[in-house]
Amino acid sequence: MLRRGGLPCHPQPPEPHGIVDGSPARRGYLDRPKMKPKPRALVPRAIAPHRPAALLGAMVGLVLAAAAIAGEASPWVQGHHSRARLVAGGADGAARLAAIEIVLDPGFKTYWRSPGESGLPPAFDWAGSENLSAAEVLWPAPHRFEDAGGVAYGYKDRVLLPVRVSPNDSAKPLRLALKLDYGVCKDICIPAQALLALALRPGEAGSPAPEIAAALARVPRPQALGAPGGLSILAIDPETVDGKPALAVAVRAPPGADLFVEGPEGWYVAAGRLQPLPAASGGADGRFLVEIFERPKDATGSLDLRLTLAAGERAVETAARLDTTRLPR
Repeated sequence: MLRRGGLPCHPQPPEPHGIVDGSPARRGYLDRPKMKPKPRALVPRAIAPHRPAALLGAMVGLVLAAAAIAGEASPWVQGHHSRARLVAGGADGAARLAAIEIVLDPGFKTYWRSPGESGLPPAFDWAGSENLSAAEVLWPAPHRFEDAGGVAYGYKDRVLLPVRVSPNDSAKPLRLALKLDYGVCKDICIPAQALLALALRPGEAGSPAPEIAAALARVPRPQALGAPGGLSILAIDPETVDGKPALAVAVRAPPGADLFVEGPEGWYVAAGRLQPLPAASGGADGRFLVEIFERPKDATGSLDLRLTLAAGERAVETAARLDTTRLPR
């Protein structure tokens, strides 16, 4: 996890708020009392009294629609200035799809898998699931937030995290049971937890549900270092910034693009803003300076990095391996 200490946006004792969890929380997160979502009645707005057949048909249609909706998502679980649920999502080839949906109150955010200088990355525990072989959470590219606590990476308003799930037996129902731990932050970071469950019917096939397909489109696509295209990471070179070690990452990207850099345990690296380059710069039109704030004292050999370059709705992800002996000391 790439995170710096000593910053003001650290987890604080939580305010009481409702979650559904009767089991001990994992370390770093706290339990909350249960809250049950209130059912919403479906009421026809206007139906002609002299057409009983039409009335009966309308009522049956409403009941069936409500049942279909209920089977496609788990109930909402209320958290600190947020709510969460699981959503069924159709299929993606041989795999089935679901999604974790988190909705946040205005002014609040939650975090990406690498939260930045402060914050709490989400954690997923699928141990209570039935007929589940694997669950892979896919991450839409995050946004960059800057405040008094430093730079954080995450989402505001609403996020849908697609999940690619594989059953042990494709002919049997698959029941997802998720203990979700996530952080919610405005001025301070508060841990939240939700217990979510959703049954996926066997034999479901076809295309992903439209909202999940849109979220999948925002998941960065893998791309090799130096690949052609209008959004690309071209080169990574050692650099020095104010006498401190850094990396210069040359990119081809439009103005306003963001770079998110992840490294191994013990390393904390963070990219600045995109800097434009002259036209004759080996095909690059900009670069990011990535400062190395922390690294193991005995770091030797290679350094594996994962770089995500995002511009609007597009994003690419590039893996790179560097020789640490080339880095300034």
